[in-house]
Amino acid sequence: MKKVFIAILAVALLLLLEAPIAFANPDKDKPLPATDVELVKKVTLRGKPGGGGKPVRQAATGTLGDNLGSGAKRYAIVVGISDYPGTGSDLQYADDDAMAMYNALIDVYGYKPANITRLTDMAASYGAIQNAIGDVKDKAKAGDEVVFFFSGHGAKGKNDPDGDGEKVDEAIVSHDGNPIGDFKYIWDGYLRAWFSGFATDRIIFIFDSCLSGGMTDLAAPYRVINMATTESGTGYESSYWGGGHGQFTYYFVEQGMAGEADRYDSIPGPDVTVEEAFDYARANCQMQTPTISDSFDNDLLL
Repeated sequence: MKKVFIAILAVALLLLLEAPIAFANPDKDKPLPATDVELVKKVTLRGKPGGGGKPVRQAATGTLGDNLGSGAKRYAIVVGISDYPGTGSDLQYADDDAMAMYNALIDVYGYKPANITRLTDMAASYGAIQNAIGDVKDKAKAGDEVVFFFSGHGAKGKNDPDGDGEKVDEAIVSHDGNPIGDFKYIWDGYLRAWFSGFATDRIIFIFDSCLSGGMTDLAAPYRVINMATTESGTGYESSYWGGGHGQFTYYFVEQGMAGEADRYDSIPGPDVTVEEAFDYARANCQMQTPTISDSFDNDLLL
């Protein structure tokens, strides 16, 4: 009997030792549970928003960092979800945000459509987003460029569902076509794990969602993380912004990247850097405060 007890105790200890490994490598088919999960909805405004632009500390330096080398490729994953399961959590313009980003990458910065994965509404499932990231990870070489854009809902939850040690974690909310209220949360630690091990360090993130300021878990050298709000902030969308966009996307992409943010004339032709677009968005956004985590040397031109 004593030997049996010792054997059971040994197995239990082994399982406890192995538990952190499971958290560090989340399985896309078995997302880890979180408690007190709260879906924080982006707010759709009716009519003209109040407030106005404000001066802020600039992220742009006016000095270009390293450009893409000869033969380097550019890849992007662009996600926008307006049609969530049911009707209570639907947005109006997140899919339009994704289209705006898709068009800007192609028309302004010369990205090849074949190198952009655009996922909207029901196509933007947990697995599809993870697989798109994995596909780019397999293709991207050292010196290439990767953009990840998301517009949709954010969420927060307790009990450290992604194993990163935070008491409260933030997530972006995917669409899996499940019954009403059954969303799939992609926690910040999951994204960090999915984006680890890339051959290239040149990765740009753009999040137009509530609580997106918490996505700094993705920070690493040569990465720039553009976030529509603070870690506890709410995002807004309205028909007032370009006929229908998230506020951050409108100022960052529709106006900023299109040329309005061009503060420093560094080179002939389109030369709005990521930092210039962010500065323009932050100066013009009302009722929300965009934040940035910039680990790129000087300014990054897409």
